[in-house]
Amino acid sequence: MRGGSNRLLTPAQTAQFLAVSLHTLYGNWRAWGLTGYRVGKHLRFRERDLESWLSRHVVN
Repeated sequence: MRGGSNRLLTPAQTAQFLAVSLHTLYGNWRAWGLTGYRVGKHLRFRERDLESWLSRHVVN
């Protein structure tokens, strides 16, 4: 299993985690390659997926 939490975050929590606006998140999450999950009618993001995504986008 990958590191990080298995916790599901709301879009608002995800935007805060990534330090972007909610509007920016909604407009770009697919283009950025983030994995989203539908829980009923709600969109959620797994915290460990976000941590993995961030680690792949490190600027040297």
